[in-house]
Amino acid sequence: MGLFDFVKEAGEKLFRSADAEAVSKSLDSTPDGEAAKAKLSEMNRSAGDAIEAYITTQGLPVTGLTVTFDGANATATVFGVAGDQASKEKILLCCGNVSGVSIVHDMLSVDQSEPEALFYTVVAGDNLSKVAKIHYDNANKYMLIFEANKPMLSHPDKIYPGQMLRIPPL
Repeated sequence: MGLFDFVKEAGEKLFRSADAEAVSKSLDSTPDGEAAKAKLSEMNRSAGDAIEAYITTQGLPVTGLTVTFDGANATATVFGVAGDQASKEKILLCCGNVSGVSIVHDMLSVDQSEPEALFYTVVAGDNLSKVAKIHYDNANKYMLIFEANKPMLSHPDKIYPGQMLRIPPL
């Protein structure tokens, strides 16, 4: 369990994080603070539900999945029990690789404990072969990274700057 940092502007566009930020900033300056708080609460709930639905579409084994979102801090908190360590890491990546999320608070537990993978943030000019060369000293092992990031990655060439990837141990 812990906190993971992500690039806020990178990732899946599941909701409009700018709306939550604007409502949050207006809380103190508007005379009707209760209405703004209610709207912010609804926006946060909706964003958490969108992230949760995105994780569900990935078909990862998890029970009791719940995702909350705090737009003021761009923080997603994920709860539940993942089937294995790889699934837990993929769930965290699903949460963090969403535009508008900069921090993921990991409250997941795991049914089957395994060694943890490393995480790598893609920079401009990266491809999976280059990342494999960095981490495994062998560019031809790029498919290990691709497979470790399925189903979030649909093709080895479709990565983007700011995206965080799992780098599984050999």
